[in-house]
Parts: sequence; structure tokens; C-alpha cells
Amino acid sequence: MNTLEPAAQSKPPGGFKLWLSQLQMKHGRKLVIALPYIWLILLFLLPFLIVFKISLAEMARAIPPYTELMEWADGQLSITLNLGNFLQLTDDPLYFDAYLQSLQVAAISTLCCLLIGYPLAWAVAHSKPSTRNILLLLVILPSWTSFLIRVYAWMGILKNNGVLNNFLLWLGVIDQPLTILHTNLAVYIGIVYAYVPFMVLPIYTALIRIDYSLVEAALDLGARPLKTFFTVIVPLTKGGIIAGSMLVFIPAVGEFVIPELLGGPDSIMIGRVLWQEFFNNRDWPVASAVAIIMLLLLIVPIMWFHKHQQKSVGEHG
Repeated sequence: MNTLEPAAQSKPPGGFKLWLSQLQMKHGRKLVIALPYIWLILLFLLPFLIVFKISLAEMARAIPPYTELMEWADGQLSITLNLGNFLQLTDDPLYFDAYLQSLQVAAISTLCCLLIGYPLAWAVAHSKPSTRNILLLLVILPSWTSFLIRVYAWMGILKNNGVLNNFLLWLGVIDQPLTILHTNLAVYIGIVYAYVPFMVLPIYTALIRIDYSLVEAALDLGARPLKTFFTVIVPLTKGGIIAGSMLVFIPAVGEFVIPELLGGPDSIMIGRVLWQEFFNNRDWPVASAVAIIMLLLLIVPIMWFHKHQQKSVGEHG
């Protein structure tokens, strides 16, 4: 005897999977395009707006240590904006000196990373394929260790009775230990050591993509190797140089750990000022204003890099 199943137990054709596949076909591309924008909104724009809101508040002995911008009282919404935090940055020369020194340290460190990183990238790119991966591993291997541990290791190397001074004394190069730790030189050494892999990898990627028939053509036409390098190879790797410079310069401007541990009282960088305002003075509004100005300063090289990338795509597109 044949029995029919109740209508409530019958499944619709395709069911949820069919509806999901139709949704993916209809809106899948839009969702894929929207994901980067969602990421930027959640991880960049929203935190930026929160910091900007705090920068317009006033310091308060409370938790959190700042006043609210909008308050509802007696049936009315009152908005209080305080621009004094930004004006304070112009009145106190400490902040201007910190910005200036941060940009200077970041620029010099980026140049040093380029002078060291380009030959390293060249050596890796022109090594045997069997050893290339090993050399790349050696470049990025220090990054697998804790950043703080590596900075403390440099403290042991650079201190008066450290490895470097003992080695120079043993060679007879110096008669007494050199004062390197807690100086600006130590800050440069630490930043260059920490960020040189970020310079090597983009340049290496650009070098392995070069059409070396252009280099051979330049040499065949009588160009000297040095001239060929600066007129052919460097322009072809300009994208990698700029990308590596941005990867070094931008985080170096706001660096805190290296100036704090390796630098001295003269190493006034904006990262140390931010730390003091946030945690020592607990002046979150002023610290937020400092962070906003620093971000605006960093937007300039980012926009320049983006413009260069668009120009490169247009030339090769």
C-alpha cells in the first residue's frame, strides 16, 4: 500500500543550498569587492574616528580619562568640542621637535636600509636557485624571534662591556669602551636591523622580474656596468625601492620600543611622547591629537606611493 508523505515533511526543490548558490551568483562579486572596504572601515576608519573624537574632548579624572563630546541634558543635546589639544601642540616646542626628529630618524634609517638592503636583494636574486630559498630564509629568520628579545640582544651587544666593545678592545682598535648604547646611533642601528628585511623582499621581487635582455642590450651598445646599473636596473626596480621605503619609513616614524630601550634622553621621538601622554600623564585627548597629526603626516607619503603605483600601472597597462 502506497502512502504519501505529509506536505509539511516534503522538502522544497533545492532548499537552502539552492537559495545560497543563487545569492552567491547574484551578489557574489559585490561581496568580494566589498570585503576590502569592510576591512578598511572596521580596522582603520572606525579606530581613526574614535581617536579623533577623543582628541576633541577634555582631560578628566575618570574612566575613561576624558569628557564626552555629546551630552543629553534637560531634553537638549549639547556638543562640546575642544580644539585646545591641537593648539597645545603648536605652543609646546617638545611636540614639534619630536615630530621633526621622528621624520629625520625614519628618513635616515630608510636610506641606510636601502644601502644595505639593495646589495642583499641583488645577492639573493643572482644566487643559484638551489640556495636562493635558503638565503631568503636567512633574511626573514630573525623576524621569527620576538621583537623585544632582539632589541634586548642589541643592548647586550652595544653596552660598554658588551660584545662589540670587548671585541674592539681585543683587536686593539680602541683603548677604552665606546659609548654607543643610549645614543641616537644605537637607535639607528636598532631600526635598520629591525626593518632591513622589509626593504630586501620588495627589491628582490622587483629584481627577479627584470628582463635582463635590456641589460645585455645596454652593455652591447657600449654602456659601462655602473651606468647600466643606474640607467637600466634602478629604474626597473623603482617600484620595489619605493615599496620597501614605505614599509620602513612609515613604521619607523612611530617607533617606540627601539628609542625607549636603545636611545637616550636626546632620542625624543613621537612614539615616546605618545607613551608618556597616554600612560604617564594620562592625557588621552592630547595624546590622541598627537596621533592624529602623526597620521596626517604619514598620509602624504602613502598618497605619493599610491599615485606612483597608478602611474606605473598606466605605463605598463
